[in-house]
Amino acid sequence: MADRVDLNSDMGESFGAWKMGADREVLTSVSSANIACGFHGGDPAVMRETVRLARDANVAVGAHPGLPDLIGFGRREMRVTPDDVENMTIYQIGALAAIAAAEGVRLRHVKAHGALYNMAARDAALATAIARAIAAVDPSLVMFGLAGSHMLQIGREHGLQVASEAFADRAYEPDGSLTPRTRPGSVIHDPDLVVRRAVKMVQQGQVTAVDGSEISLQADTICTHGDTPGAHGLVRRLREGLQQQGIAIAPPATREDVRA
Repeated sequence: MADRVDLNSDMGESFGAWKMGADREVLTSVSSANIACGFHGGDPAVMRETVRLARDANVAVGAHPGLPDLIGFGRREMRVTPDDVENMTIYQIGALAAIAAAEGVRLRHVKAHGALYNMAARDAALATAIARAIAAVDPSLVMFGLAGSHMLQIGREHGLQVASEAFADRAYEPDGSLTPRTRPGSVIHDPDLVVRRAVKMVQQGQVTAVDGSEISLQADTICTHGDTPGAHGLVRRLREGLQQQGIAIAPPATREDVRA
Protein backbone atom coordinates (compact mmCIF):
# COMPACT_ATOMS: atom_id res chain seq x y z
CA MET A 1 0.00 0.00 0.00
CA ALA A 2 1.40 3.40 -0.97
CA ASP A 3 1.57 6.04 1.73
CA ARG A 4 2.03 9.09 -0.50
CA VAL A 5 0.86 10.40 -3.85
CA ASP A 6 1.20 13.53 -5.93
CA LEU A 7 -1.86 15.53 -6.93
CA ASN A 8 -1.27 17.37 -10.20
CA SER A 9 -3.44 19.79 -12.12
CA ASP A 10 -3.24 21.33 -15.59
CA MET A 11 -3.26 25.12 -15.38
CA GLY A 12 -2.09 28.37 -16.92
CA GLU A 13 -4.34 27.60 -19.89
CA SER A 14 -5.90 31.05 -20.24
CA PHE A 15 -4.59 33.35 -22.96
CA GLY A 16 -5.27 36.95 -23.90
CA ALA A 17 -8.79 37.87 -22.86
CA TRP A 18 -9.89 34.22 -22.70
CA LYS A 19 -10.00 32.75 -19.20
CA MET A 20 -9.83 29.06 -18.33
CA GLY A 21 -9.87 27.27 -14.99
CA ALA A 22 -9.67 28.23 -11.33
CA ASP A 23 -5.89 28.12 -10.95
CA ARG A 24 -5.52 30.24 -7.83
CA GLU A 25 -8.06 28.17 -5.90
CA VAL A 26 -6.90 24.77 -7.15
CA LEU A 27 -3.30 25.56 -6.17
CA THR A 28 -4.32 25.44 -2.51
CA SER A 29 -4.98 21.68 -2.80
CA VAL A 30 -2.52 20.21 -5.34
CA SER A 31 1.20 19.47 -5.06
CA SER A 32 2.20 19.79 -8.74
CA ALA A 33 1.17 22.30 -11.42
CA ASN A 34 1.38 21.42 -15.13
CA ILE A 35 1.65 24.82 -16.79
CA ALA A 36 0.62 25.30 -20.42
CA CYS A 37 3.42 26.59 -22.62
CA GLY A 38 1.58 28.59 -25.28
CA PHE A 39 0.65 25.96 -27.88
CA HIS A 40 -2.70 24.59 -26.66
CA GLY A 41 -3.21 27.35 -24.10
CA GLY A 42 -1.32 29.98 -22.15
CA ASP A 43 0.67 33.01 -23.21
CA PRO A 44 3.82 34.63 -21.78
CA ALA A 45 1.94 36.76 -19.26
CA VAL A 46 -0.27 33.88 -18.11
CA MET A 47 2.71 31.53 -17.90
CA ARG A 48 4.64 33.96 -15.70
CA GLU A 49 1.68 34.70 -13.45
CA THR A 50 0.93 30.99 -13.02
CA VAL A 51 4.56 30.24 -12.13
CA ARG A 52 4.38 32.97 -9.50
CA LEU A 53 1.14 31.60 -8.07
CA ALA A 54 2.56 28.08 -7.89
CA ARG A 55 5.78 29.30 -6.30
CA ASP A 56 3.89 31.24 -3.64
CA ALA A 57 1.67 28.21 -2.94
CA ASN A 58 4.77 25.97 -2.61
CA VAL A 59 3.55 23.80 -5.49
CA ALA A 60 6.00 22.04 -7.84
CA VAL A 61 6.11 23.51 -11.35
CA GLY A 62 6.20 21.43 -14.52
CA ALA A 63 5.85 22.04 -18.25
CA HIS A 64 2.65 21.00 -20.02
CA PRO A 65 3.51 20.92 -23.73
CA GLY A 66 0.74 20.28 -26.24
CA LEU A 67 -0.10 20.37 -29.92
CA PRO A 68 -0.20 23.80 -31.63
CA ASP A 69 -3.99 24.05 -31.58
CA LEU A 70 -5.42 26.92 -29.54
CA ILE A 71 -8.84 26.67 -31.17
CA GLY A 72 -9.15 22.98 -30.33
CA PHE A 73 -7.46 23.39 -26.93
CA GLY A 74 -4.94 20.72 -27.90
CA ARG A 75 -7.57 17.99 -27.72
CA ARG A 76 -7.77 17.35 -31.47
CA GLU A 77 -5.34 14.86 -32.91
CA MET A 78 -2.98 16.15 -35.60
CA ARG A 79 -0.66 14.44 -38.05
CA VAL A 80 2.77 15.07 -36.59
CA THR A 81 6.06 13.28 -37.02
CA PRO A 82 8.35 12.25 -34.14
CA ASP A 83 10.70 15.08 -35.19
CA ASP A 84 7.79 17.54 -34.99
CA VAL A 85 6.95 16.33 -31.50
CA GLU A 86 10.54 16.39 -30.27
CA ASN A 87 11.13 19.92 -31.55
CA MET A 88 7.83 21.37 -30.28
CA THR A 89 8.36 19.77 -26.88
CA ILE A 90 11.87 21.20 -26.56
CA TYR A 91 10.53 24.60 -27.60
CA GLN A 92 7.75 24.59 -25.01
CA ILE A 93 9.84 23.26 -22.11
CA GLY A 94 12.47 25.87 -22.90
CA ALA A 95 9.95 28.71 -22.90
CA LEU A 96 8.55 27.77 -19.51
CA ALA A 97 12.01 27.06 -18.06
CA ALA A 98 13.13 30.58 -18.96
CA ILE A 99 10.06 32.15 -17.37
CA ALA A 100 10.45 29.95 -14.28
CA ALA A 101 14.12 30.94 -13.97
CA ALA A 102 13.10 34.60 -14.05
CA GLU A 103 10.89 33.87 -11.02
CA GLY A 104 13.52 31.83 -9.15
CA VAL A 105 11.76 28.52 -9.83
CA ARG A 106 13.22 25.25 -11.12
CA LEU A 107 11.08 23.02 -13.30
CA ARG A 108 10.53 19.57 -11.82
CA HIS A 109 8.53 17.61 -14.37
CA VAL A 110 7.00 17.44 -17.85
CA LYS A 111 3.55 16.15 -18.70
CA ALA A 112 2.26 16.17 -22.27
CA HIS A 113 -1.21 17.60 -22.78
CA GLY A 114 -4.43 16.28 -24.23
CA ALA A 115 -4.23 14.71 -27.66
CA LEU A 116 -0.42 14.67 -27.60
CA TYR A 117 -0.49 12.69 -24.34
CA ASN A 118 -3.02 10.19 -25.66
CA MET A 119 -1.21 9.81 -28.99
CA ALA A 120 2.08 9.16 -27.21
CA ALA A 121 0.40 6.55 -25.00
CA ARG A 122 -0.49 4.63 -28.19
CA ASP A 123 2.50 5.43 -30.39
CA ALA A 124 5.94 4.46 -29.08
CA ALA A 125 7.68 6.71 -31.62
CA LEU A 126 5.89 9.79 -30.29
CA ALA A 127 6.54 8.77 -26.68
CA THR A 128 10.21 8.38 -27.58
CA ALA A 129 10.22 11.86 -29.12
CA ILE A 130 8.87 13.34 -25.88
CA ALA A 131 11.41 11.45 -23.78
CA ARG A 132 14.26 12.56 -26.08
CA ALA A 133 13.13 16.17 -25.79
CA ILE A 134 12.99 16.05 -21.99
CA ALA A 135 16.39 14.37 -21.73
CA ALA A 136 17.91 16.89 -24.11
CA VAL A 137 16.68 19.89 -22.12
CA ASP A 138 17.18 18.60 -18.56
CA PRO A 139 17.52 14.90 -17.66
CA SER A 140 16.64 15.64 -14.04
CA LEU A 141 13.04 16.40 -15.05
CA VAL A 142 10.45 13.75 -14.18
CA MET A 143 8.41 12.47 -17.12
CA PHE A 144 4.73 11.92 -16.33
CA GLY A 145 3.09 9.11 -18.32
CA LEU A 146 -0.15 7.15 -18.39
CA ALA A 147 -0.10 4.28 -15.91
CA GLY A 148 0.43 0.96 -17.67
CA SER A 149 1.55 2.54 -20.95
CA HIS A 150 4.86 2.25 -22.76
CA MET A 151 5.52 5.93 -21.99
CA LEU A 152 7.00 4.97 -18.64
CA GLN A 153 9.42 2.35 -19.90
CA ILE A 154 10.50 4.59 -22.77
CA GLY A 155 11.19 7.39 -20.30
CA ARG A 156 13.34 5.05 -18.21
CA GLU A 157 15.23 3.90 -21.31
CA HIS A 158 16.19 7.52 -21.92
CA GLY A 159 17.55 7.89 -18.40
CA LEU A 160 14.58 9.76 -17.01
CA GLN A 161 12.81 9.38 -13.72
CA VAL A 162 9.14 8.69 -14.44
CA ALA A 163 5.87 9.10 -12.58
CA SER A 164 2.96 6.77 -13.33
CA GLU A 165 -0.16 8.88 -13.70
CA ALA A 166 -3.73 7.91 -12.86
CA PHE A 167 -6.98 9.84 -13.37
CA ALA A 168 -9.54 9.67 -10.58
CA ASP A 169 -12.13 11.77 -12.43
CA ARG A 170 -11.86 10.03 -15.81
CA ALA A 171 -13.44 6.77 -16.94
CA TYR A 172 -11.15 3.94 -18.07
CA GLU A 173 -11.50 1.50 -20.94
CA PRO A 174 -10.76 -2.22 -20.25
CA ASP A 175 -7.35 -1.86 -21.96
CA GLY A 176 -6.27 0.81 -19.47
CA SER A 177 -6.75 3.76 -21.82
CA LEU A 178 -8.91 6.74 -20.90
CA THR A 179 -12.45 6.83 -22.25
CA PRO A 180 -12.56 9.51 -24.99
CA ARG A 181 -14.14 12.77 -23.87
CA THR A 182 -16.59 12.51 -26.77
CA ARG A 183 -18.38 9.65 -24.95
CA PRO A 184 -20.97 10.22 -22.19
CA GLY A 185 -19.60 9.55 -18.71
CA SER A 186 -15.97 10.05 -19.70
CA VAL A 187 -15.56 12.65 -16.94
CA ILE A 188 -16.72 11.77 -13.42
CA HIS A 189 -18.22 14.63 -11.42
CA ASP A 190 -19.41 12.86 -8.24
CA PRO A 191 -16.91 13.94 -5.53
CA ASP A 192 -17.50 10.87 -3.36
CA LEU A 193 -16.89 8.52 -6.28
CA VAL A 194 -13.76 10.41 -7.31
CA VAL A 195 -12.35 10.12 -3.79
CA ARG A 196 -13.15 6.40 -3.55
CA ARG A 197 -11.50 5.77 -6.90
CA ALA A 198 -8.39 7.71 -5.89
CA VAL A 199 -8.01 5.87 -2.59
CA LYS A 200 -8.42 2.54 -4.36
CA MET A 201 -5.81 3.52 -6.94
CA VAL A 202 -3.25 4.42 -4.30
CA GLN A 203 -3.95 1.71 -1.72
CA GLN A 204 -4.93 -1.23 -3.94
CA GLY A 205 -3.36 -0.31 -7.27
CA GLN A 206 -6.64 -0.82 -9.11
CA VAL A 207 -9.39 1.06 -10.92
CA THR A 208 -12.75 -0.19 -12.20
CA ALA A 209 -13.17 0.12 -15.98
CA VAL A 210 -16.41 1.04 -17.76
CA ASP A 211 -17.26 -2.65 -18.29
CA GLY A 212 -16.82 -3.45 -14.59
CA SER A 213 -13.44 -5.15 -14.95
CA GLU A 214 -10.57 -4.28 -12.62
CA ILE A 215 -7.42 -2.75 -14.09
CA SER A 216 -4.10 -2.86 -12.24
CA LEU A 217 -2.16 0.38 -12.20
CA GLN A 218 0.43 2.29 -10.20
CA ALA A 219 -0.56 5.77 -9.08
CA ASP A 220 2.50 7.90 -8.37
CA THR A 221 0.56 11.02 -9.36
CA ILE A 222 -3.16 11.62 -9.79
CA CYS A 223 -4.43 14.18 -12.28
CA THR A 224 -7.15 16.60 -11.28
CA HIS A 225 -8.81 18.87 -13.84
CA GLY A 226 -9.01 22.55 -12.98
CA ASP A 227 -11.21 23.37 -15.97
CA THR A 228 -14.27 21.38 -14.91
CA PRO A 229 -17.23 22.95 -13.05
CA GLY A 230 -16.67 22.98 -9.29
CA ALA A 231 -13.02 22.01 -9.75
CA HIS A 232 -11.76 23.65 -6.59
CA GLY A 233 -14.26 21.90 -4.34
CA LEU A 234 -13.60 18.56 -6.01
CA VAL A 235 -9.81 18.84 -5.67
CA ARG A 236 -10.12 19.90 -2.04
CA ARG A 237 -12.36 16.93 -1.29
CA LEU A 238 -9.90 14.64 -3.03
CA ARG A 239 -6.96 15.90 -1.00
CA GLU A 240 -8.89 15.62 2.27
CA GLY A 241 -10.15 12.14 1.40
CA LEU A 242 -6.66 10.85 0.68
CA GLN A 243 -5.20 12.42 3.81
CA GLN A 244 -7.96 10.91 5.94
CA GLN A 245 -6.70 7.50 4.78
CA GLY A 246 -3.17 8.36 5.94
CA ILE A 247 -1.92 9.13 2.42
CA ALA A 248 0.51 12.06 2.27
CA ILE A 249 0.30 14.54 -0.63
CA ALA A 250 3.69 15.46 -2.11
CA PRO A 251 5.28 15.90 -5.57
CA PRO A 252 7.45 13.08 -6.91
CA ALA A 253 11.00 13.34 -5.59
CA THR A 254 13.55 14.23 -8.26
CA ARG A 255 17.20 13.24 -8.48
CA GLU A 256 18.04 16.80 -7.47
CA ASP A 257 16.07 16.32 -4.24
CA VAL A 258 18.02 13.14 -3.48
CA ARG A 259 21.36 14.90 -4.06
CA ALA A 260 20.28 17.73 -1.77
